Order: sequence, then structure tokens, then C-alpha cells
Amino acid sequence: MFLVGLSGGIASGKSTVVAVLRELGCAVIDADVIARQVVQPHLKAYQQIVHHFGTEILLENGEINREALGNIIFSQPEKRQLLNSITHLEIQKEMLKQILKYFVLGYRYVILDIPLLFETKGLTKLMKYTVLVYCSPRAQLSRLMQRNALSQAEAEARIRSQLPLEEKRRFATHIIDNSGGRESTRRQVLRLHTHLEDSLDFLWARLAVGTVVAGLGGLMYLLLRHFSS
Repeated sequence: MFLVGLSGGIASGKSTVVAVLRELGCAVIDADVIARQVVQPHLKAYQQIVHHFGTEILLENGEINREALGNIIFSQPEKRQLLNSITHLEIQKEMLKQILKYFVLGYRYVILDIPLLFETKGLTKLMKYTVLVYCSPRAQLSRLMQRNALSQAEAEARIRSQLPLEEKRRFATHIIDNSGGRESTRRQVLRLHTHLEDSLDFLWARLAVGTVVAGLGGLMYLLLRHFSS
């Protein structure tokens, strides 16, 4: 099995691409969903966040108000780094559990949907392929303003808080250009899916694991024979 990293930028249309991949039966692990799970009340990351950011970021039911927390980290880079240092380890542990699950189920590859994939360069080294969902800067700004009901200045500030899409393009092995219509994006995703399905890289991983298991099995057999004789 091999890993495929998927990322984009805010309002670049990554969710559209993920929906098509799921429709095609791909195993997709969503880091954003896991990020919400690991900050549920009473968990370790939740307690650390409340300690550092205060109870004013909490909703009435005790859960973290993601919008309030988002407003803080988008305007204060040092706070964003602090939040990432709290949550990243917990997110990675849960992602590893899910990767192992799909490996046992026999999937050829797993797609990791990670918003900050290219910002966290250590992660890209673990990926066989990296996919960027791209759109033009003008389309990105327009979509974000419309989707989140933001002023131009507010939308531009949020976009600036991330690595520019043009820079991310340099690190990606595959580009899905979502500047056009949905049908154009879908055709590109179908081509990517065909490429991944035709890849034989998963065989090397299976062979390596099989070799290790066989070796351990042989060693156990020899030890049992030695101690029983």
C-alpha cells in the first residue's frame, strides 16, 4: 500500500475533488474531521487548548467554537503555531490507526486529505504522490468572499495566512485545476484515479510486509523446535 497526499488552499475546491474520489470508492482519510474529533471535551488536546486560549473560545455546551478560534489564529501567526503544536501529534496518531485499518482491509493506496500538507514538509516525504487542488487567485478570492460572507480585506487576510497556491504547485506531483466548471474538475479526477489504480507500487509494500512476516514466522518455528527438543 502507498500513500497519496491531497491538499489545496482555502476555497480552492478540495471538497469537490474528495467527493468524486469517495464516489469512486477510494479510501480517504480527512485530517479536518480527525482534527474535530481530537478536540472533543475532556480529551488531552481540548484541555491544552482551553488552557492556552481561555474559556471565551467555548460554546455553551462546552465544545470549542471553531469560528472564534479560527478568528484568533488567522490574525495571530504565533497562536496558529501554538494550536498546531497541540493538535498535530494527536491527529497524526489517529491517522496512523486509520491507515493501518485500510492496510488490513487490503486497499492498494490511501488518500490523506491534509489542508497543511505542503506547509508541513515532513509529511510530504511519506507520500508516494502529492496532489494539489488548484484554482486561480481571482477565483479563490471570489469563492471565499461568497462562501463565508467576508469582505475583500477579510478574505485576503485568510488567504495570506496560508502558503500561496502558486508556491504549493512546485511541491505537487499532480495538479487538479479547479478554476473551471465541475465537469472539467471531474475529468481530471478520473484521470488521476486511473493513474493510481494502474500503479503497482502497492505490490512492493505487500511484498516487504510478507517477507517480514514470513521471516518472523520462520524464526518462531526454529525457536519452538529448539526449546521443544
